Amino acid sequence: MAEAHQAVGFEFTVHPDGVDVKLSKEVLKNIYLSSLTAWRKKAIKLKRLVKMLSGRRPLLYSFQAALPRLPVPRVKDTIEKYLESVRPLLDDKKYKQMEVLAHNFKENEASQLQRYLVLKSWWTTNYVSDWWEEYIYLRSRGPIMVNSNFYIMDLLYVTPTHRQAARAGNIVHAMLQYRRKLERGELAPLRALGTVPMCSTQMERMFNTTRIPGIETDFVLHLTDRKHLVVFHRGRYFQVWLYTGGRHLLPSELENQFQQILNDTSKPQPGELKLAALTAGDRVPWARTRLKYFSQGPNKESLDAIESASFFLTLDEEPQGYDPENVYSLDTYAKSLMHGKCYDRWFDKSFNLISYPNGKMGVNIEHSWADAPIVGHMWEYVLATDCFHLGYTEEGHCKGDVNRCLPSPTRLKWEIPEQCQDVIHASYLLARHLADDVDFHGHLFTEFGKGLIKKCRTSPDAFIQLALQLAQFRDQGVFCLTYESSMTRMFRDGRTETVRSCTSEAAAFVLAMEDPDATNAQRLALFRKAADKHQNMYRLAMTGSGIDRHLFCLYIVSKYLGVESPFLTKVLSEPWKLSTSQTPQQQINLVDINKFPKYVGAGGGFGPVADDGYGVSYIIVGENLITFHISSKFSRHNTDSTRFARHIRKAMIDIQTLFKQEKDKSAVENGKDVHLENNKKNM
Repeated sequence: MAEAHQAVGFEFTVHPDGVDVKLSKEVLKNIYLSSLTAWRKKAIKLKRLVKMLSGRRPLLYSFQAALPRLPVPRVKDTIEKYLESVRPLLDDKKYKQMEVLAHNFKENEASQLQRYLVLKSWWTTNYVSDWWEEYIYLRSRGPIMVNSNFYIMDLLYVTPTHRQAARAGNIVHAMLQYRRKLERGELAPLRALGTVPMCSTQMERMFNTTRIPGIETDFVLHLTDRKHLVVFHRGRYFQVWLYTGGRHLLPSELENQFQQILNDTSKPQPGELKLAALTAGDRVPWARTRLKYFSQGPNKESLDAIESASFFLTLDEEPQGYDPENVYSLDTYAKSLMHGKCYDRWFDKSFNLISYPNGKMGVNIEHSWADAPIVGHMWEYVLATDCFHLGYTEEGHCKGDVNRCLPSPTRLKWEIPEQCQDVIHASYLLARHLADDVDFHGHLFTEFGKGLIKKCRTSPDAFIQLALQLAQFRDQGVFCLTYESSMTRMFRDGRTETVRSCTSEAAAFVLAMEDPDATNAQRLALFRKAADKHQNMYRLAMTGSGIDRHLFCLYIVSKYLGVESPFLTKVLSEPWKLSTSQTPQQQINLVDINKFPKYVGAGGGFGPVADDGYGVSYIIVGENLITFHISSKFSRHNTDSTRFARHIRKAMIDIQTLFKQEKDKSAVENGKDVHLENNKKNM
């Protein structure tokens, strides 16, 4: 997903000095520190295990200690799979050069790097995850807005109330219910395919969490027992308490709090309006500004209130959401969730809840602490609780009485000098330029969905990925390195792995589709072969046999040891011009979408990974809908998100037509057989 943007050409900032023995100590020290973190997690999990054994029903963390460690693949296997993955992208000469680089790496530096990696895998619970978080996310010095953060939309067709404060009240209350279940471990354990336990570690930092900027690297601050929320509205920041008398505020009480903010006519303080632009721009200016202007006095108190808040809520001023009468409605909705005005989301918070005046909602998520399925799990629970458990009055208000004695929301105080305002403005200009360059397009594919694809006896994901390859080739005229995000949460502390979807089999199928002399039977045979290949690669990625995280960690070790590897440098600098991800849904099955087909999510998306490429997120909703979220950059004239959506639609229909023609041909042949049989009987 969005991590692909950071996984290309990142700069490594550890530069140990001295001879090889000192360099070895540097990497051993890093492995040791990783192991300390792992053992702290083990201690916490042991406490949970003791608690779990005292009850019968499995809790969220019941299977955590039993999860296996992510295995370190053999270098030989990784290199073979890598060379296979780039074969359709390189001509014979360039492929031969890559073979030489790979062979030299395997015969020389690989064994030394692999030894350290195996050692780390023994000492830590996961040999990838801590380095992935640090070097892919936290050490990135560019803007996290668009480049890293991602978004999730509201229900596609349904808006349960058009009262902004009421919808926000129900949603926030449902989030507090979810947080309480999460903190108590009362949520059902996550399972792949409904049976295989999955790691729940990422969920621990969902609430009360903020990314803190640093000069060389950021860090993630996670707190416990936070009892307030910070709300942004029209350039002002308000603190809202979420508890009274030892209980959560009721939805009706939260509605009243938010309505007070909406009714407030006070003006922003000097420098307050665009303050959050600091979180949207480059990280180093933000880190320096934070140290210089927000380390004492009212600025520190107010910043502490934001960074220690349960999460961040924006009461937006412009309505958003899907409008069937406006083909571009999802585009503006996506851009609003992705970057807004560049100063009305606190992009460092674990997530920003965004409320619109027409009752629609959405979420912007900081990526370092977790991946999309984690937030998707929470969002499914919240939307189902909002619509089917909490509900609204006939007038659209939250149900229940209001305690009028509750304290009103309080304004946060700021004293922002002009020099600081200059930095804020510079960050805003940079972020605005980045935001204005993003070309988003949302496309609802309604011709068919999962139901018909399964009748074709193929995986829906493989079907869509091959359609994306066909669309990409028609759009650009060449094949490109393609990133599909797969999860590795069947392993302890697992996050993601990459499926390289542009295979030789996929390329052969695409070329056959574009060859007017190819028969339908030939195209179908190549499709099935490519689909089987894709499914096998996805299984390998999920089960710890992917290649990209292994190559990434080998590269990290090489930098610690001061070992130059032309092969790894080449691999880690290759751009992902097509980055794709499937948004999971129905993770907790709280809503029967066959019974309530209008209560489906719209999915979410992320910014383009390569400047001259596409980012594509898709959600397979029920049996007859697939929603695509497509991003690219206006500044690159070879890309166009709306055009790419048309290519995707045509590719999907063209592939389905192959199966329809096969079915029609089979029906005709069966009809001929019946006719011949009848003639024989009549003779």
